[in-house]
Amino acid sequence: MFDFQESQCDDGALQRYATLFRICFPNASHLTPAYLRWLYHDNPCGHVVGMDALVDGVLAAHYVCIPAVINLQGVEARALLSLNTATHPSYQGKGLFTKLAELTYDLGRRMGFSSVYGVANANSTPGFLRKLGFQHVACLDARIGLGRPASIDWDRVGREAEFCRRWNSEQLQWRMRNPVNPLRFSRLDEGSSAFYAKTDKRGVMVWGEAPLALDGVAEVRPSAFSPKLFLGLYPHGAATRRLSIDIPSWMRPSPLNFIYRSLREDHRIDPRAVSFNFMDFDAY
Repeated sequence: MFDFQESQCDDGALQRYATLFRICFPNASHLTPAYLRWLYHDNPCGHVVGMDALVDGVLAAHYVCIPAVINLQGVEARALLSLNTATHPSYQGKGLFTKLAELTYDLGRRMGFSSVYGVANANSTPGFLRKLGFQHVACLDARIGLGRPASIDWDRVGREAEFCRRWNSEQLQWRMRNPVNPLRFSRLDEGSSAFYAKTDKRGVMVWGEAPLALDGVAEVRPSAFSPKLFLGLYPHGAATRRLSIDIPSWMRPSPLNFIYRSLREDHRIDPRAVSFNFMDFDAY
């Protein structure tokens, strides 16, 4: 009944994906062809990797990951960030997400990717764990405060992190060009950089850092009195909390879980040795 083919990133395909997203998620107004072109096509780490299900040439379901470069247990590796999935209401309940995901991971393995990672909410986490064999590494920390929420020892992160995203200047500038929610940037004294983006809460910025400075990029510092949200993880002892407090679970829309699956061998990540923040996934 279904035909399966690799996801594409030409203009016609992006329009079909945007139409499917509009049907499945009418409130997700950011999933436009322009946003998808930035995400699927312009990523300097490579074009989107995913699979589509079609019925008589009509798009029925779609699942994709985007390439990323990570440090995995001290070695640079290419990985896939699990992102968008949608199934047309007429074809839901037929196991298409699981089928497309397994086809995508098989494709990624053949292309030389080491692993798949992502962030899942409370509703989607069980499916990734039971049906697709992901590890539930940890629930992301969520903290809010004024100023810089934490001081990061990047040397220690480099020594101890089993998993962290490896950013360079080109990739960071691409990440900052998100057409829906561009990132702001400011330099820090230690040679690292802070990045900020708007959240769905008025006046609240989400905050993350990377251990390099950008040249030729204008700094835009948010107000020191603007609340800063941190979503992510740092290796045990590598981050010193500053003026910030934990957001109670009952105040969060949904707990966000960092999940991971190796594409090469069966190994697990130590949850105390992960470096991860909002820039490493698609929260904002």
